[in-house]
Amino acid sequence: MSNALGIWPVRAEAEGLAQRLAQQLGAELFRPWARSETQKAQFQAAFGQHSHWVLIMATGIATRFVDGLLRDKHQDPAVVVLDEAGRHAIALLGGHEAGANLLAYRVANAVGAIPVVTTATEALRPLVVGIGCRKGVREEQLARAIGHALGLCGRTTHSGCEATVAEIGGSCDGRAVGEVGLSDGFSCVRELVTVDLKANEPALVAISQRYGIPLRVIARHQIEARSWVTRPSAWVRQSVGLDGVCEPCALIACGRGRLVVPKTTLDGVAVAVVEDDWEISA
Repeated sequence: MSNALGIWPVRAEAEGLAQRLAQQLGAELFRPWARSETQKAQFQAAFGQHSHWVLIMATGIATRFVDGLLRDKHQDPAVVVLDEAGRHAIALLGGHEAGANLLAYRVANAVGAIPVVTTATEALRPLVVGIGCRKGVREEQLARAIGHALGLCGRTTHSGCEATVAEIGGSCDGRAVGEVGLSDGFSCVRELVTVDLKANEPALVAISQRYGIPLRVIARHQIEARSWVTRPSAWVRQSVGLDGVCEPCALIACGRGRLVVPKTTLDGVAVAVVEDDWEISA
């Protein structure tokens, strides 16, 4: 099995989207309509050749394509389904074991889609952290600023999130911020979110990888249309043409959430925290 990514659009009309995705992610693009065999037969023959797949089609078609091919979650490829309008990137198979959850974010960031991750570990994390920073920010600067913002949240009681995030903002067992394990506080964080200009900022990518929290990017035009900021920044307006980054990013990423930590800055990093606000009615 190759570690390369395979992209399978079910219709020729989706070839443009598939080409863009293949170029950005370095993937092999399949054009099944060019061959005489049925698409399902072609896909079944190719399925085991790649460890990661993006299927550009409806989820119903995707489930029929993989029917009879699955063996074990520790061996099966990751499968992400993307609709032809590039709206939703759905981690369908192999969320944790095969890396479909992270692949869903890679696909979403590449085309401006919404990542859809349904695994319980991620679903029960209530916090979304929006981040704005200067170019070349250091990883330790980000860690301190995020830790400070998480500390302002206080203690969370959500199911699946046992950490006391207040500890992370100050000290824990005598350790200063930067020494305390941020993974404790990050157990409550579902996503880190920033503007597309910062998608490849090394420190942001490093923080995301270190603590296993996906980094989601929001396009500038989306933020401009929803510039939800409590304190507009003249510097951000001059630099990137927006009134703010961290607050609108977090609010866009968590549409039903509420802003529990408005923009707070530390060491040149701006952070806002949104908490997913949902209840199950009796």
